[in-house]
Amino acid sequence: MFPWNLLPFDRNTQKKFLEMKPDEIENYVQQMMGKMLQPNMQGVLKPEEWLKGMQQHNSPDPVKPTNGLGAEMFETHDFVFVRVPLKEEEAWLKQMKLFYTSNQVIIEHIPDMSDKHTLVLPATVKRKGAAANYRDGVLELKLHKIVDMQYAEIDISN
Repeated sequence: MFPWNLLPFDRNTQKKFLEMKPDEIENYVQQMMGKMLQPNMQGVLKPEEWLKGMQQHNSPDPVKPTNGLGAEMFETHDFVFVRVPLKEEEAWLKQMKLFYTSNQVIIEHIPDMSDKHTLVLPATVKRKGAAANYRDGVLELKLHKIVDMQYAEIDISN
């Protein structure tokens, strides 16, 4: 049988709880939980404060990297998409060159012929099967993700 008489709740404690007002009970629970939780878990007690903290820590738009082209990148389960807004549509489409590796997209000759932009992709992609579409002033690249990554263990020797 569990030794209930060893718990810190005796008759005096029960009497205190019965006489407490709802605000006092909430403060008491907040204090006890604050003592038990780690400092970085304080937002668990009040979700509205936690959400405010999350909004302060997040950047305004994490999808947009800081590059001269204003390109946006995002990934789905199967693809990585790169969207590049083109200011001078016809001229840029004729002079630009697109290349890609398993983790980068390289865009050359825009806005000037000597310019080269390297965009690091959020996931590794396959070497074949990429597609580029231009619509409404935006060039969209669609790259197939590599889902099955092979890896090998490295032995550590002294």
